[in-house]
Amino acid sequence: MKKFCLIFLCIILSGMTQAQEVRKIPVESKVETTNEVTIKGKRVPYRATAGTQPVWDEKGEPIASLFYTYYERTDISDKASRPLVISFNGGPGSASIWMHLAYTGPVILNIDSEGYPVQPYGTKANPHSILDVADIVYIDPVNTGYSRIIKEDTPRGTFFGINSDIKYLADWVNTFVTRVNRWASPKYLIGESYGTTRVAGLVAQLQNSHWMYFNGVILVSPTDMGIERGGPIKMANYWPYYAATAWYHKALPAELQSKDLDELLAIVEPFAVNEVLPAMSKGGMLSDSERDAIATKMAYYSGLSKTSILQQNLMIPTSFFWKELLRERDGMTIGRLDSRYKGFDRMEGGVTYDFDPALTSWNHAFAPAFNIYAKNVLKFNTDLTYNLFGPVHPWDRSNETTGYDLGTAMRQNPYLHLMVQSGYFDGGTDYFNAKYSTWHIDPNGKMKDRIDFKGYRSGHMMYLRAEDLATSNEDIRQFIQKSLVKPGQPAMYK
Repeated sequence: MKKFCLIFLCIILSGMTQAQEVRKIPVESKVETTNEVTIKGKRVPYRATAGTQPVWDEKGEPIASLFYTYYERTDISDKASRPLVISFNGGPGSASIWMHLAYTGPVILNIDSEGYPVQPYGTKANPHSILDVADIVYIDPVNTGYSRIIKEDTPRGTFFGINSDIKYLADWVNTFVTRVNRWASPKYLIGESYGTTRVAGLVAQLQNSHWMYFNGVILVSPTDMGIERGGPIKMANYWPYYAATAWYHKALPAELQSKDLDELLAIVEPFAVNEVLPAMSKGGMLSDSERDAIATKMAYYSGLSKTSILQQNLMIPTSFFWKELLRERDGMTIGRLDSRYKGFDRMEGGVTYDFDPALTSWNHAFAPAFNIYAKNVLKFNTDLTYNLFGPVHPWDRSNETTGYDLGTAMRQNPYLHLMVQSGYFDGGTDYFNAKYSTWHIDPNGKMKDRIDFKGYRSGHMMYLRAEDLATSNEDIRQFIQKSLVKPGQPAMYK
């Protein structure tokens, strides 16, 4: 009886061990598949490689393994002139799924034309993908997607912080580019949301520590990237976003509502800089008449009541705006990441909403689609959970200088161009603060010819809207073609 129990126990333990091993990410692996997509009416054959590549410590031992998906056009023989786009999303703690399955890749989510989920979940061909002009690799940082820590006693600070994230990812990218033999290729970094902090720092780290030089950086819905702003500056910069959102929800006076959005923003942007900012800066020094006058104009351009603006001392938090704008009209809230989306809370009272109706809508479109795509199309089989948002906290946010580092990298590298893409209805990383960042990346204005700003009539993920998916991909396509260098052209300032 004792012998039987011992054997039974060994079988159980063996099964548990095998299950645990199955649920671990392989340190190194890859599986290749081939497919094709029609882009701008032309057939584009490609190879997709889904795999894992390690992160090593200083002793050369694997401490983590990152999942990636690499798309290469297969009817191109000259890889030296073929651009390579290296793509990250944000969070921190977010996988690369968002731009992978909804923006630049050869397949996109099955969603409606405005970005709302539909069933059955899944993917479809992306006729606007940039794969016709560039190969693309999507990378999941540690603990996102299928990426995991392997050496469990590795200090979390090795991965989870602004500067440690940049350091280990730069080393990983260096290894990847070497393995796939793409050092000669024109290279681009693209990041979304916190991913803009990541790629702004990466381009400087790769340039200065790995001697890898880039042709372009694309910032999609950028964060502040450590560029100083606070108090009145940040709060005044929100006003164009408030005006755009109020315009979308038809909450402005008739004479403003009748204007096109571009025409409206051309009025509100100078108002924010020249009138709202000075008034906020004066604080208690404003006279009663001045305070009343500026509150009247702020209400006129935002859809909020003058009373609510005065009660907030002119400085309206975004959280209050999302709750307040439609409160009296229909009791609905608006989305943080895309203020076209509406939701409702348990109670209409309060100063902030219960949840972001944009993000909750997106989550249940992306997760099923990627799990279906990874297994059935990429043929990457694993029992791991694909973490849309992974456990990466606490995140060390100290010593952030990534926006300034990007500016320095551009001044050091005459080949390096920058494009910013923002949605006018994004309240998480609003478009006017993104513009402000470009002004301070290039404070003396000498790089204006290498910096582009593109705005779209959607939110944080502007590409979820069908019209903007086409436009924003074409903007990337044009940006790549603009920033390619003619053979023999020296990297020098004239």
